[in-house]
Amino acid sequence: MIYQPGAAVKLNQHNREGYTDFVSAGPQNGSWNVIRSEFDDLLLTYASKSGVSVFQETKVTEIHFEGPDNIRPVKASWLAQNGAQGQIHFDYLVDASGRNGLMSIKYLKNRAFNQSLKNTACWGYWSGTDLYKPGTTRENAVWIEALTDESGWVWFIPLHDGTTSVGVVMDKDIASRKKKLYDIENHDEKLHAFYLDELKHAPGAIKLIGNGVLRTRPGESAIKTTSDFSYCASQHAGDHFRIAGDAGAFIDPFFSSGVHLALTGALSAALTVAASIRGTASEANASRWHDSKVGTAYTRFLIVVLSTYKQIRNQNTAIMSDINEDNFDRAFELLRPVIWGAADVDKTLTQEELQKTMDFCCNVFTPTDPEMYEAVGARLDPALLQPHGPILTEVEIDKLLDQDDFEAKAVLSKVNARKPIHAMVDPEMDFASETHYGLNAVIERGRLGLVASAA
Repeated sequence: MIYQPGAAVKLNQHNREGYTDFVSAGPQNGSWNVIRSEFDDLLLTYASKSGVSVFQETKVTEIHFEGPDNIRPVKASWLAQNGAQGQIHFDYLVDASGRNGLMSIKYLKNRAFNQSLKNTACWGYWSGTDLYKPGTTRENAVWIEALTDESGWVWFIPLHDGTTSVGVVMDKDIASRKKKLYDIENHDEKLHAFYLDELKHAPGAIKLIGNGVLRTRPGESAIKTTSDFSYCASQHAGDHFRIAGDAGAFIDPFFSSGVHLALTGALSAALTVAASIRGTASEANASRWHDSKVGTAYTRFLIVVLSTYKQIRNQNTAIMSDINEDNFDRAFELLRPVIWGAADVDKTLTQEELQKTMDFCCNVFTPTDPEMYEAVGARLDPALLQPHGPILTEVEIDKLLDQDDFEAKAVLSKVNARKPIHAMVDPEMDFASETHYGLNAVIERGRLGLVASAA
């Protein structure tokens, strides 16, 4: 794995890129660029070593239900690659079947696609590329860049095997129209040409690719592609079952939201099942807690991602039907006083509130860098730049600064936006402090579960 110290993000071709230093508050805050198959194997191997029975090359073909309303899963039929088949009985089911989403698609039939994020992605692996800021503390940072025609964005991610993953994410309708212009019959050849042409709309990525060579393997297309990947189930839990990760929801490749939601859902599933087994919460309340937790985490990330696309595509609206109002209320209750100046505003979600929330989140991506932070910090009260300080309204920020101090406005607005968003997506802070249906999580080895809120 390659240690990732930060991320360079260029959402507007007329501005310089911004850089977020993950490790400024300590090296433990860095992340890792991983090859997905190796990461999956690492998790599976660790689970096996921890005592989990693992059956590889075996798929679940059917889930069987019991109970008064026939809604409690009790056993599953399976089929192995060698032709063997059988059934397995269980007390609880955690569906982590990925995009196949067995429970959501086949049985609950409750998956809905986000109309605001109807995208397609294509990517390939390059060797011999350059790096972002080699020889500095920013080496191996990922590069994210908006396309010049505002149709999408590009990722550039160095990997430990010497290759670099370079992908293009684009509006699906725009991509379809562009592909029709190619007079190429072969699908793989058309995709290859389309991919290379779209990269030209990301001059920063092209510069980083430099003299790199696109990796090809016999019998495989050099370019991978997928679409219709932004969705969410309306229910993530029920009687003795939980849904976690891509099986229930996926938003977008941006910000690695998939792995965040997967680990959030996995931890929530584990602690709510443990609570049900240990009797610290009823099964009904435990499943409600998981459903609320996953829905809230999803909505938070969705709004942040939509705020990014608002900048990339220079659009001002999101589709209201993509937003679950109850989840929005739980997800952004902290921001309501900041955005509206009062805590007792009308709780009905409106297009105006949605846009104001997205505008606030947009400040997370204000182009800044550590040098700018240092310069601004020298002339402001250091307490204003602390990550856990009070969240300020835009009016309060303006009162603190000179009218023409644009650098200070950019830095303070970014710090201000990161305060609640960091708290909302930080697993330790989030799980420990957030209450759902009068219950709080206990994240402690040997005591994993739920307890009644002290409030």
